[in-house]
Amino acid sequence: MTEAPTPGEAAITLSLIVPVKDEEEAIRPFFTRVLPILEGLRTQHGPGFGWEILFIDDGSSDATLAEIIAAHNRDPRIRGLSFSRNFGKEAALTAGLDHVRGQAVVPMDVDLQDPPEVLGAMIDKWREGYDVVYGVRANRMSDSLPKRLTADLYYRAHNWLSDDKIPEHAGDFRLLDRKVVDVIKQLPERNRFMKGLFAWGGFRQTAVEYDRTERKVGTTKFNYVRLWKLAVDGITSASTVPLRVWSYVGAMIAIVAIFYALYLVGRTILFGIDVAGYASMMVAVLFLGGVQLLSLGVLGEYVGRILVEAKHRPIYVVRQRIGDPAGDA
Repeated sequence: MTEAPTPGEAAITLSLIVPVKDEEEAIRPFFTRVLPILEGLRTQHGPGFGWEILFIDDGSSDATLAEIIAAHNRDPRIRGLSFSRNFGKEAALTAGLDHVRGQAVVPMDVDLQDPPEVLGAMIDKWREGYDVVYGVRANRMSDSLPKRLTADLYYRAHNWLSDDKIPEHAGDFRLLDRKVVDVIKQLPERNRFMKGLFAWGGFRQTAVEYDRTERKVGTTKFNYVRLWKLAVDGITSASTVPLRVWSYVGAMIAIVAIFYALYLVGRTILFGIDVAGYASMMVAVLFLGGVQLLSLGVLGEYVGRILVEAKHRPIYVVRQRIGDPAGDA
C-alpha cells in the first residue's frame, strides 16, 4: 500500500469507481496492480495530480466490505459506499458518479480484465481536450463464442434502433470529464442503462484500444439471464421503436386481411360457398393471436418501466460510508 499524502496536498484529478459484490479475493490483487500505476501517474503529472478510489459494495455477503475498510485505514484516498442490499451494477455506477470528487472519472471492474495500464493513455487523450475517452476491446477472445456473437448482435440492434449510438465493443471502462459526470447526475430515470446514458450525453469523444484478458481471481457475477435483462433495459430505455414497430405490423396485417377478404368474397360469388378451410382458419387465428400476445408483451415491458419511474424510489440506499464520501445518497 502506498503512503497517503497529507491532507490538502493535491486536488483530486482522477477518481476510480469500482463496483464490487462478493469480491474479497480480488481486492488485494487489484491494489497490487493499480496503486503503482496511480502513483506513477502522480509522478508523471506532478504533485498537483491527486487520485482517489471509490468502491461501491453492492450488497456483498462475504468479507468485501472488511477489505475496503482495511484499505481505507491504510490509505484515506481509498473510500467506499456499502449498499443496504444488492441494487445492481447500474445503480452502483450511479452512486459512484454521485460521490466522486475527481475532475476525470473512470469506472472500472475489480477483476482487472480491463487493464489499468490504459489509464495513462486515457488521461493523455483527456488532456488533449476530449471529454469522453472510452476503452474499446481490440478483440473479445477472452469471451466465449456465444457471448461474442450475442454481444455483436446486441450492439448492432441497439445502434439500429436508437439514436444514442454506443461504440461497439466498448464497456463501462472509460474516462469521463467532470462536466459529463455532472450532466449524467441530472438524469432522473430509475431504469438505468449506463452505456446508453454515456452515449446520450454527447460531448467530444475518442477511443483507446486495449486487449481484454481473462479473469484471474474470483468469478463473474453476470450470467446470461442478467445479460438478457440488461439488453432489454438498454433497448427499452433508449428507443421506442419496439412500440412503433407493432403499429407497422398491424397495418400490414390489416392490408393483407382486406385483400384476403376481397378474394374470399369474389371466390364465393363465382364458385359458391366452400365449407373447407379449417386448417387455414386455424393458422390465421394462431398467427394473429401470437402477434397480439407478443405486442402485448412489448407494451408490458414499457408499462412496467413507467410504473418503476412513477414510484420515484431512490436508485440505491447507502448502509455505510467508508471515508465519508460526499454526495447525495
